[in-house]
This record gives sequence, C-alpha cells and structure tokens, in this order.
Amino acid sequence: MNREERLVLLEREGGEVSVSLQCALLSLPRSALYYKPRPRDERDLLIQRRIDEIYTDCPFYGIRKITAQLHTEGVRVNHKAVARHLHEMGLRAIYPGPNLSKRAQRHAIYPYLLRGLTIERPNQVWGVDITYIRLQHSWLYLFAVLDWYSRFVVSWTLDLTLEIGFVLDALKRALARATPLICNSDQGSHFTSPQYTELLLGAQVQISMDGKGRALDNIFTERLWRTLKYEEVYLKDYASPREARSGLTDYLDFYNYRRLHQALNYQTPASIYFKEGGQSTDQFPVLLS
Repeated sequence: MNREERLVLLEREGGEVSVSLQCALLSLPRSALYYKPRPRDERDLLIQRRIDEIYTDCPFYGIRKITAQLHTEGVRVNHKAVARHLHEMGLRAIYPGPNLSKRAQRHAIYPYLLRGLTIERPNQVWGVDITYIRLQHSWLYLFAVLDWYSRFVVSWTLDLTLEIGFVLDALKRALARATPLICNSDQGSHFTSPQYTELLLGAQVQISMDGKGRALDNIFTERLWRTLKYEEVYLKDYASPREARSGLTDYLDFYNYRRLHQALNYQTPASIYFKEGGQSTDQFPVLLS
C-alpha cells in the first residue's frame, strides 16, 4: 500500500486506524511509541548546574580550570567528564577538546572584524550566541541576537536541542526587523554552517568571528547571559520548559523596555535602539580593543 492509499484509508475510517498504520503514515518506527527516555542522573544535573554558575562568573575558564574549581568544592569529577558536560550544555571551553565551539573542519571561518572598531549607532554590530538554561531536572538552550550599541535583544528563541533550526528561525526574525553592518559570533559549528553564513551573506551582512581561544571577543553577549542568569534564571529555578519560556519572555521584555542600564546613562535598551528609527541621537560610543 502506497502513501496515497494509506491517506485514503485514514480519511475513510475517520482517523481511527491501527497504531501500525499511524506509524507508517508518519514514517516513524513503531518502537518509538514505546520508548521512555532514561531520567537524568541527579548527580550529573547537580554538576552541570554548578558548571553553569562557574562558567557564568568566569566565561574565560576552560575545562581544566572548571575541573580544578569543582575539586576545590569537593566534587570528584575528571576533566573528560567536564568536557562531556560542557558539550551537552552548549558552553564553549577555551581548552582544546570536545566542545560545541569547535567548528566543522569543512566549514569556513571568518576574521574578527571588531578589534579597534568604535560602535556608534544601533544595528552597526550584532552579537549572537547560545547559552544553557537550566531547569530543575533538565535543560534548554537559548539563542539570542543582541545589538551591541543599545544592548537591545533583537530576537531570541528557546529549544530542547541544539539542532540548527532554532538559530536560523531567530536570525530570520531579527533580519526581518533590521540589517546590521556586522554580525559577530564564536567559531562554533552552528555559526560556521553554510545555512547560517549564507543567510547573513544574502542580507549583505559582514560576518565576524571570535578569535580562537578568546572568549571575551563576544563580551557584550556574555554580559547579557550573566545578567539574565543572575536576575532571572537562578532566582526562579524553573521546573518545566513552559515555565522557563514564560519567565524568559517576561524578563527579556523587562530587560529591553524597562531595565535601566548604567552604560546607557540609565536609559533602557529600547529607548536607545528605537530612537529616530533606530538611529540614536545620544552617543554611547563603544571602542573595542
């Protein structure tokens, strides 16, 4: 029976068909219906929660230093396990080893364009990154597009996995709002992917990538993660993905439209980003060393 015949059968029987036929129509193995994921190991979850806190405080720490810090706290874990946790969490480690910022060898990288650049207006430079958002018994991944001049979060999205689709969806939404001169990222596999680079190049955006082993080349995005985690994620301790999505939606709205930033002379990111159609008359020049 081909696919068309199965669809006819499904319509004729009013949708009440066997499990086997439903699986065939969805191109799913029947065994997938009975699979129950193994619960997360509680010790691993506790280690990952602490790694997230250490990395948030010290994004320049690599695998060895994170391992050493855990040892000083009485957590017995070796550097290979820490590397595995960083890989699962989507955090980039400077120490050479398995991590998500390691680009696919077949993918091109781009130079870092921001050294010595003075950022003088909105949409001149965007920074993009992915961070780990912990839940009580699992985790999510957050991708955000940040305007570096105004600190305005142009677009963001959450996902359960690190498949590239959620990055592309949020980037498309950001580009529908505005077009930056430069977009900066790390050298991770998401950002060296042709799907990602072609999207930016097609919009006439210059691509900039952090230097190898230079975690602070993306400093403003790292500061966003630190602020968001200390002011929202760690305080709320989300129990579910739905709770995390609701909490982050409320917080990022607050961050963009109501939170006063000292670096912006106690104005909000939105007030700077949208002033005169995105061109701010106030001057908060950022010189990148």
